[in-house]
Amino acid sequence: FFSLPKIGVNPTSVDLVNIGKGEEVKMKPGQVLHVVNKLYPYTVQFAEELGKTVTEAEEKIQTNKTPCEDSSENDDVELVPRKTMKMEVADRQGSSANPKLSNISISPHGGTSSKKASEHLGHWSQGLKSSMQDPKMQVYKDEKTVVIKDKYPKARYHWLVLPWDPISSLKSLTRDHLELLEHMHAVGQKMTEQCPDRESLEFRLGYHAIPSMSQLHLHIISQDFDSPALKTKKHWNSFTTDYFLNSEDVIEMVRSKGKVMVKDHVSELLTLPLRCHRCKQQLSTIPQLKEHLRRHWPK
Repeated sequence: FFSLPKIGVNPTSVDLVNIGKGEEVKMKPGQVLHVVNKLYPYTVQFAEELGKTVTEAEEKIQTNKTPCEDSSENDDVELVPRKTMKMEVADRQGSSANPKLSNISISPHGGTSSKKASEHLGHWSQGLKSSMQDPKMQVYKDEKTVVIKDKYPKARYHWLVLPWDPISSLKSLTRDHLELLEHMHAVGQKMTEQCPDRESLEFRLGYHAIPSMSQLHLHIISQDFDSPALKTKKHWNSFTTDYFLNSEDVIEMVRSKGKVMVKDHVSELLTLPLRCHRCKQQLSTIPQLKEHLRRHWPK
């Protein structure tokens, strides 16, 4: 492990446990450090473990991937560009008076040092790029876009519209993308119109303010939220608060401002209490919420 002192006033947490100013916490490999209101997640990895080379350590990481990789179940997790920090820490075998130094690489939980490196590692945040090429996942495609099924749908109907052009996220959008955004919206509307349950279900089209997956994608999601994959408060709040940006609002924002403006502290919306999106009743747990939602389903 290594010791991490908390110096500044910005909120910081380790495995979602807040660290107060002036406190010091010992971190072990695999633990997640969140910096500044949980906006910047880092995971701890030792580049050298008991004399192993960096290459061997990377190979170990590659062969011990977790099941969540290359999936879209992490839509509630914020994605930030990789920032690799090299920190000097005392070797566990060294003395406090004359410590031996070794390097620790602290990398954002879900980021990559570069597009090439991330794709080489097959990181889960790059999963959409492979899914959009998979004929089994595709339900519609044209010269500009492709529609795929969400691997972990949060409702009875949940699709993603992706552009073929490599656009990483909302932050990359400019007025040059207006025609594409309007086309993506039109494709989303076409999907809802062709849905066999369109007469009884409502749909929303929108984007997560800070998506977990690399490659711009528009969600088309029915408002029943009847799905076993909807498991957490973050899942729920990512689709039922202002964290979910309406497609038409994004288009208008790009048209008027030339870019997408994401509100400060938007990630805090993911921690709000559970509230029914229909009647606004507050519920304590996801099972209670799901039972309550049945009242609003079509008869």
